[in-house]
Amino acid sequence: MTTVARADGSAPELLDRLAADRATGALSTRAGIFYLSAGHVVHVESPHSPDLGELLTRSGAVPPAGWWEAVERAGTRHRVGRHLVDSGRLTAGALELCQLGALFDAAYCALAHGGTVLRFRPGVTHWLGAVRPVPVATVLYESWRRRELLHRIWPDPAVDTVPLTRTGGTGPVALPPRRARTLALVDGVRTAAQIASASAHRTFHTLVELRRLAADGLVAPAPPPPAGPAHPATGAGGAAWDEPDTALLRRLLDALEAL
Repeated sequence: MTTVARADGSAPELLDRLAADRATGALSTRAGIFYLSAGHVVHVESPHSPDLGELLTRSGAVPPAGWWEAVERAGTRHRVGRHLVDSGRLTAGALELCQLGALFDAAYCALAHGGTVLRFRPGVTHWLGAVRPVPVATVLYESWRRRELLHRIWPDPAVDTVPLTRTGGTGPVALPPRRARTLALVDGVRTAAQIASASAHRTFHTLVELRRLAADGLVAPAPPPPAGPAHPATGAGGAAWDEPDTALLRRLLDALEAL
């Protein structure tokens, strides 16, 4: 089995290599984690995309208590998905459809905004369990297809990840219902992922509407909040402490997770 520790190179290249090796484990980028089993992708997480639990509970498909009951009872056995079906919370077909949608959405975000790969942890499995494994080639193609479609609508990928605000555009505009509902959730604070979660819609569908709104001049990245007065802390010798080094903090976090 291939083991990649803080590897350089692109995520697609490493995913291809892990697929060829039929590897099992978790591949982390800066914007997501790919969980593989025997070289197939079984789950993907990204902070830029609502997870399966959010989508199921906010849409009403599974009550929150039912979701957390499944996590509590079956999480340590990596069979949460199976428990949802066996307990009658979801049909197998509904679970598979929801899981594939969440997987492809998170994969797009993890690849489009991930930068370099951080590490591969062999043998790691996700508590959801395998619902329907997907070939790596299919995941990569679907992510590329989504990126190209979104670029044609509006080329600025910042819309996908930063808080968004309404601009007012050029005047009142009649919008399709889904786009109007999406626009109503743009408040200068929410990101695309938070808007998708609040509306119980999949990330990609939300991104399509937000990029169309951006192309129409109705939404834009929100300006950063005004900086307050600087009051640097000082050490014993009177020297000012610098802001925390993000890279150092990330290395410390990685070291702690490896223990």
